Amino acid sequence: MSAVLWPVTCRIVKALNTANGIDMFNDDAGGHEAAMRLLKVTEEAGEASAAYIGMTGQNPRKGTTHTTADVADELCDVIIAAAVALHCFTVAPAAALEAKLHAAARRLNAIPEHAA
Repeated sequence: MSAVLWPVTCRIVKALNTANGIDMFNDDAGGHEAAMRLLKVTEEAGEASAAYIGMTGQNPRKGTTHTTADVADELCDVIIAAAVALHCFTVAPAAALEAKLHAAARRLNAIPEHAA
């Protein structure tokens, strides 16, 4: 996992909290801000989907409008938005993601070869 992900997202969270005048854990507005950050993940996922549609040319009116690099860029935005939002729901976002990542890997290792 990138060594810069958590320090940088922590700085982003602090900047957003300051800009929005929010104390996420001691402010009634923190719930609204958490919802907005969660919705940002959905927005970014929609942009990644739109880029994929544009890459494959599935909209005949528009044709091919995006590249694989565009899709990758949008997926990075999804990851960043999710990492920022995760700070709203746990005091240990890095540990939460690492635990989930290892759990997902363990599940994949549990799949018998003939079932894959």
